[in-house]
Amino acid sequence: MNPEQVQQRGPQDAADISNRPIEESGKVDRIRDILFGSQMRDYDSRFQRLDERLTRDAADARADTQKRLEALETFVKGALESLTNRLNAEQFARGHATEKLAQDLAETAKMLELGTKNLGEHSDREFHALRQQLLQQSKALGDEIREKHASTKADLDREAEKIRGAMTGRESLSEMLSEVALRLKNEFKVPGA
Repeated sequence: MNPEQVQQRGPQDAADISNRPIEESGKVDRIRDILFGSQMRDYDSRFQRLDERLTRDAADARADTQKRLEALETFVKGALESLTNRLNAEQFARGHATEKLAQDLAETAKMLELGTKNLGEHSDREFHALRQQLLQQSKALGDEIREKHASTKADLDREAEKIRGAMTGRESLSEMLSEVALRLKNEFKVPGA
């Protein structure tokens, strides 16, 4: 116990305390209880209430935090499960669409190959038929041209014969022209006249 505390208690009490020998620790506690008892009890009571309140607040905060963490964990698990389900469904749909697209492409390729083959065969047949028609028309046209040529030649030959028959010979023509020239000069004399 310090002297200042002794002075606060009063001169009489200080004398009593300082005159008594302190022998046991229990006496020190008693003195302390006398001097600070009410304040210590008040402090102890306050500390105890504060400790209880802090313990209660900590427990409440812990329980609230635990509830929030559990709610957050439940939400995250639900969101992850939902995302996983959506991802699986989308992956399945895309896989199915990819398979269908692959089948469609295979069928289209097969049909295109078949169409190309049919078109080639059809064009070969058409080309062969067209060639045959062209050969037949060429042959018919050649025959017609030969026929026309023969007919025209026969007509020309007949006309030439007619012209030759109607034409006077060179010698007769030269005699006739000589006679015409002499008559024009007045030198023409009829033989035997």
